[in-house]
Amino acid sequence: MGDLERGERLQIMLTVEELEALDSWRFACRMPSRASAVRELLKRGLASEGFMRAEQGKSSGDYGLLGAEPDEDGKAAK
Repeated sequence: MGDLERGERLQIMLTVEELEALDSWRFACRMPSRASAVRELLKRGLASEGFMRAEQGKSSGDYGLLGAEPDEDGKAAK
């Protein structure tokens, strides 16, 4: 890892289906670990345009890896 220091830990909870999707993507892209796959996906997501902004009053349960795609206004379809 060289001089790279990662001093912060981020813990997330995933459903079985979300974890399977992450692992499938990880293996297809030959990522060395789940952590590296998550970092790569975060990097890609943060660099993308048109990401959905959180609305006031939403909880973390309102945001999942799998499910409805956002509409053209960036709001998740229900």
